Formats: sequence, structure tokens, C-alpha cells
Amino acid sequence: MTRALPDYLASGLRVVFVGFNPGETSAREGHYYAYPGNRFYWLLWQAGLTDRLYAPHEDAALLDLGYGLTDLVGRSTRSSGDLTAAELRAGREELLAKLARYRPRVACYNGKGIYAALSGRARVAYGLQAGSVVPGVLDFVAASPSGRSREKLEEKLRLYRELRDLIAEGDEHGRLG
Repeated sequence: MTRALPDYLASGLRVVFVGFNPGETSAREGHYYAYPGNRFYWLLWQAGLTDRLYAPHEDAALLDLGYGLTDLVGRSTRSSGDLTAAELRAGREELLAKLARYRPRVACYNGKGIYAALSGRARVAYGLQAGSVVPGVLDFVAASPSGRSREKLEEKLRLYRELRDLIAEGDEHGRLG
């Protein structure tokens, strides 16, 4: 199965943002978080993770900031609920291998469902997780930036600011974990 979007990964990234899978608009446009109602780039900017508002077609440029992008499953769908159990299992193994290979300082999961599928945990809270699915990589769960997400925009922004502080702490003290 081919991936709808390329992975933007490199060794030693500050953070890798992990989505569930590309939506149809993102797959069609060829860029992460391309649906107009998705607030990902706005959240990065408003939280102080970027110094300006990036557009989806600039997704590869986030690598220059030390930010990577990937998805749990590469196939695009209307909804993550359209993914099969087999796709989730295969995506889990692939993502764990990527995180172990590239070893970002932080893996930020854009939604509780992604982290639940990856970690096997039935209950997931937002924020920094107590354990890590890949040793040495901090796990952080943010609310989905999708407009379909039930979380309020203020809560999403609060979480992205918490992530900004975690990344800044790591920048000041060297690699965390």
C-alpha cells in the first residue's frame, strides 16, 4: 500500500507530529493538514512553535525548524474510522520502527485515538505521557487540530503551548529522555 503523503523525517528532530492518517483533501493536495478547517498550522503559530503562519504547501519546510511529520497509517480516508484493524496493526509496527530509527526528542500525537492505537492503552490523557512507546522519545498527546475534533480551540492551543514549553526545555538542557 502506498502512502498518500511523504514522511518528513530526519534523525535528531525536536518533535515529530503524528497524525492518524491523511484525509482526502490532504491526499489530493499532497500536503499535511491541508483541509481548510484544520487548525494545525495556526496552532503552531499561535503557540509560538513557528514565527509565522505556515501554509500546508510549506509542510516540508517544517523540517528546517526541527519538526517532522508522519501518520500512523499512510492510506487516505474520509475518516480514521474507515481504517481496518490490519492497517492499524501494520501502521503501529511501521511507526514504532520510524520512531526508533529517527529518535526525535518528542513524538506529538495529534489525537488521543492515535496514541491509544499505538500504545494499546484504553485510557489516554492529554499532555506528556508517563511512559514512552520508544525508549528515549518523549510521548506527548495533543488534541486533534481537525475542525471535527470536539475539543475547544482554547484547549488545543493550551496543549500546543505546553508542547512548546517542553520543546524549549529540551533545547535549553540538551536531549530529554
